[in-house]
Amino acid sequence: MSGATVTIEDLRSLIAGVLEIEPDEVADQAHFTDQLDIDSLLMLEISTRVDNAFDVPENTVLTSGASTLAELHAALTAQLPAGAAAHPLIRPRPLNDPAVRLFLFHHAGGSHLLYRGWAQHFPEDWELCLLEAPGRGQLQALPLIDDCDQLVDYFHTAIAPLLDRPFGFFGHSMGALLAYQLTRRLHHEGGPIPDWVGVSAYGIPREAATDEVRPHLMSDGELRRWLRDVGGSTPQLLDDESVWSTFAPVFRNDFKLLDTWTPPRSPEALPVPLSVFGGSGDELASEESLLSWQTATTRFRGLQRYDGNHFYLMSHQQKLAAAVTAAMRSATV
Repeated sequence: MSGATVTIEDLRSLIAGVLEIEPDEVADQAHFTDQLDIDSLLMLEISTRVDNAFDVPENTVLTSGASTLAELHAALTAQLPAGAAAHPLIRPRPLNDPAVRLFLFHHAGGSHLLYRGWAQHFPEDWELCLLEAPGRGQLQALPLIDDCDQLVDYFHTAIAPLLDRPFGFFGHSMGALLAYQLTRRLHHEGGPIPDWVGVSAYGIPREAATDEVRPHLMSDGELRRWLRDVGGSTPQLLDDESVWSTFAPVFRNDFKLLDTWTPPRSPEALPVPLSVFGGSGDELASEESLLSWQTATTRFRGLQRYDGNHFYLMSHQQKLAAAVTAAMRSATV
């Protein structure tokens, strides 16, 4: 990751999130201890989030000695190698010789942070690989990609060297589409294919109805109301004009990718075990649409639903990780 992509505004928002305050309350020169009341436990939480968000050496925050936001930004920038290429793959727990790799694809408008904390719930010899689409997080300096096939190309290039052992895909919402399309790509090209695929909160790709909701064409107010109804977006993101202006282009880009993608006609059922997950109260992915994934595979492994809406997985991290581990292990036997 390039140090230039670690902006002070990213750090401000991250620290504000930990403290549950507004970003503008985290002034550049506000002393962490004296003015922001950050104790050792809060600093540990900030350090962990910075490590995960910006892929810096572990405990960089704790060892930096930084006492203000401005000092922390300078320390992080100095730690990162100048000119290092941004990469769409984040590995929270890198392993030299993992038994399994699990690739995780995030939702529309999101980033790899959807899966923050997941690694601790998986076997120690598994390596989790969190994929990040351009234009956000550590890739925010790169242009957004609003075409599904192009984004699949981008991810394919990134993960190709890592498909040398058992691996699986898990995708949530837009990520489910990307996981499915990348699996189709790998199968078509005759290369290694996933031992297992998990799709979450997304019905099987099909021809869009003429009256279907198309979020990327909504007005600003309509899009915010729709996102609020769906859940998963913080009030700060939707209500704060400066924050919204930063994230709105990402939402519109990703929804355009979903809204304009053309499903294949009569696609071949994939010879890959496929499991489906969803929230019982998800208005965007009904039980019927989730079960229709049966036609996409010759080895359907069933549907598991959890209490919650479209972002049910945020409240069931440990249970979902256990289900994914069991499904993947069953598929590789």
